[in-house]
Amino acid sequence: MRDMRSELHWDRVMRCYADRPANLDAMFRDTVARSPQAEAVVDGATRLTYAALDTRVERVAGALAARGAKAGDRVALILDNRFEAVVALLAILRLGAIVVPIGTRLRKPEIAYILADAEPVALIHEASLAGELPEGGFPAADMRFSVGENADAQARPGGPRRALFADLAESSAPPAPVVEIVEENLFGILYTSGTTGRPKGAMLTHFGAVHSCLHWVEVSHLGQGETTVLCIPWTHVSGLCGVLLPFLHVGGRLVLMAAFDKRKFLETASAERTTHALLVPAMYGLCLLDPKLPSFDLSSWRLGIFGGAPMPEPTIRRFAQAVPHLVLCNAYGATETTSPATIMPPGQGMDHSDSIGKVAPCGEIRVMDDAGRELPPGQDGEFWIAGPMVVPGYWRNDEANSKSFTGGFWRSGDIGSIDAQGFVRIADRKKDMIIRGGFKVYPAEVENTLCEMEGVLEAAVVGRHDEIMGECVIAFLNVRPSADANAPALLDEAAVRAFCRERMADYKVPARILIASEPLPRNANGKIQKDPLRQRASQLPPLR
Repeated sequence: MRDMRSELHWDRVMRCYADRPANLDAMFRDTVARSPQAEAVVDGATRLTYAALDTRVERVAGALAARGAKAGDRVALILDNRFEAVVALLAILRLGAIVVPIGTRLRKPEIAYILADAEPVALIHEASLAGELPEGGFPAADMRFSVGENADAQARPGGPRRALFADLAESSAPPAPVVEIVEENLFGILYTSGTTGRPKGAMLTHFGAVHSCLHWVEVSHLGQGETTVLCIPWTHVSGLCGVLLPFLHVGGRLVLMAAFDKRKFLETASAERTTHALLVPAMYGLCLLDPKLPSFDLSSWRLGIFGGAPMPEPTIRRFAQAVPHLVLCNAYGATETTSPATIMPPGQGMDHSDSIGKVAPCGEIRVMDDAGRELPPGQDGEFWIAGPMVVPGYWRNDEANSKSFTGGFWRSGDIGSIDAQGFVRIADRKKDMIIRGGFKVYPAEVENTLCEMEGVLEAAVVGRHDEIMGECVIAFLNVRPSADANAPALLDEAAVRAFCRERMADYKVPARILIASEPLPRNANGKIQKDPLRQRASQLPPLR
């Protein structure tokens, strides 16, 4: 166990690891010095050692600096799990700049909002997503760099050639200036949706991310020589701070998959001798559906982390039977906690299958009632979370900060308890959040989009249990009736779904849309009652 001590950061006193890297760039440099010839990143045919990765990072950092990017600037990345994303991320960290990861499944209105709020000076994006980028705003056109085989094809006929990421990677610019990176400085802004429907930019610090890495290493016993398959999006906090950064810290090997496919994952895990993987429960369930699962050599896979949603107990039992040597460990966290707030100690999960683990070593969770009083062990209340991994607040959002942070704690909105042995259990989500395949969907965000559609008077969105994906999104619409009773309906399910696909990530698009020309149920105060809608959703015929 590493030595810990109390320290003051911002206006909070918290337990911290006494011996820790100074910042994320220093952490990566230490790994390069320690293991220069170890394999760092595998992306298809591309295999980079830590020394080769560092060379590319230095080149891209110098090229961005030559174009004016500097410490404190934001640089947005809209990239799949590819080696260019790892290079770009580390180059931004070397500059002392702030990365703004944006999911590749977001659509133009979502991307435009984030870019306008973060005001990045540069944007590196998938060439295939050029059509989803806003024309104006941030950043300037000459600071947008595309990645992908069809990058040149994205240039408009007769127009100027679009700048390519390869222009940065092959630059002969001088090295980036060495800057002092204080550990309390921001390293990233990750946007997370909320009950208002407007994304909030959680401000992640070097201090928090370093502690997140050390929590994973300490509890999960990660070490040099580990191999992981990164198949959850690196742009989410679990992919970034739960896999990518901890593995770079220990000198492990990152095998990248752009998107999860059960057969490809099993083939890759077998061929690359994977020792670790962090998957959402739906991915474990999909692997169990592959009839060839027993034929894959998964003997090296020792640790299977899961989180993002509860794992059905039958799935746990079946996976334990299919891969008996694999240790399954639950974990719980959020963007605001820079990945884990709790981690199940390896080997204890089967005896505590209803738990999400124990509080991370430097963390603290208090179970509070509505009056702000701590509850005794075993009683359910709201999780208030503190520790070095908790973000200092939201980017340029004082209102959200005042609502979500109290006395040095982040109010999670999750309801649960902690027993006398320290095992944490979730009872419910205070918010109406839906988790589909590990992706969070906030009903208010979907409802706001639905209400923008001509003819929609009101909308309500609820979740429904799904055996594979955890939950699916069900929408109820009250629409304006047609003036002609004999005329076709103004809206149908296909039209509404097409409207949604243009404006939001695919995992947010409702799986079922129920349209009627009658008011949604409301209570005496006029608030939509979702419990009867959830009941109706549960009685719908199977979606598949």
